[in-house]
Parts: sequence; C-alpha cells; structure tokens
Amino acid sequence: MRKPIIFCDFDGTITENDNIIAIIKHFSPPGWETLVEETITRKRSVRDGVGALFALLPAADREEIIRFSIENARIRGGFQELLDYCRSQQIEFLVTSGGIDFFVYPLLAPFGIDPNRIYCNSADFSGEQVRITWPHPCDGQCSNDCGMCKTTIMRRYPQEDYFRILIGDSVTDYEGAKLADMVYARSHLEQQCQETGLPFAPYHDFYDVIRHLKEVHSHS
Repeated sequence: MRKPIIFCDFDGTITENDNIIAIIKHFSPPGWETLVEETITRKRSVRDGVGALFALLPAADREEIIRFSIENARIRGGFQELLDYCRSQQIEFLVTSGGIDFFVYPLLAPFGIDPNRIYCNSADFSGEQVRITWPHPCDGQCSNDCGMCKTTIMRRYPQEDYFRILIGDSVTDYEGAKLADMVYARSHLEQQCQETGLPFAPYHDFYDVIRHLKEVHSHS
C-alpha cells in the first residue's frame, strides 16, 4: 500500500495571488515587465528571472517589502481544513514553493506546518540589492534551472512507495504534475494539462480538493 503524500504549491495556490508578482508590481522598479515576460515565456529560467527581478529592489527597503508581502496575501479558502483532513488520514503534506522565505514562513506560521516540510527560496538583504538564494536546486535529473526544484523534492519520495498528489496553479508546477499520480490544477497549470492531455481535477478552493480526496478514498 503506497503512502499518500501531497506536494502543494504556495503562490497562487495556498495564496490567492502570486506574491512575487504583487511585490514587483507594487514597488515597480524600471524594467520589471520585460523580466516577467521573459520568465513566463521561458526565455529565462525561473531562477534567473526571479533572481533578476529581486535584484531590482534595494535591500534598504527590506521592512517595507516584507510588510507589503504579508499584508497583501490572502490564504485560499479551506486550507486549514485540508491540513486537518491530511492529519486525520495520515497524508503527509509538503509545501513546495518557488516563493521566498520572508513571506512564505510568516504566512504559514498560523497553520502549524513543520518548517522542515516547507521548501522555498531565501532572500539575503545584506548587500545593496535584494539577493535571492537557492537552497533547493535541481538535481542531476532536472535541467530547467528551477531555483526551487519541485521535481527534485518529489523524486525523494519514490513512486513505488508513495502515491504522489500535486496541487498547483502555474507553469512551474507542470514538470511536477508529470510525475504525480494525481493532479489538482487551476489557472495556467489547468490550461497546460488540458493542452497536453495530462489528467487532472480542477479546483477553485481547498474544499474542492477535500471533496475529491474523500471521493477517491471512498472508492479505493
């Protein structure tokens, strides 16, 4: 019997908005639109694009950047209930996020998730500009230069031992979706799954995910 495990994205999934884009739009440093466009269209890797975007922001604005990112994030409905359901069913829950530690950890703090189960990027404010650091890079099996490599984390939980469930919303979740046994998708990820014929269940909030998980459980 394989052990169920959830790999859940953060920006645009656990939160309703994309926090990185919200921060960059708010502070609006010159040249940010081009960098976003190049990252979305994959002319730049995620690591290169996100690193370049934050390098546009002065590290002296640290407090303002952190305050804005936390005050403007909204947690998607049903998140606490999903965590409660996972605990009751012994489903392991990991946050696999391309987001940055200074907003990911504070926003998740009320939910009691083990910090060792939260994977994200880090920010260094010690220089002139904000510098993003990458504690979870791609392994030898991924050449996408992800920054925070979701497939690398997933490969630590082999398919023969784990039933791998992915919840996501963006193109950065697609490689992970290809490795998953079950995919919950919305927004760009939903579109990409439709275009490529990858099976998925759509969700609007985490109540949808819980309902579907209960249905699957009752049939298994």
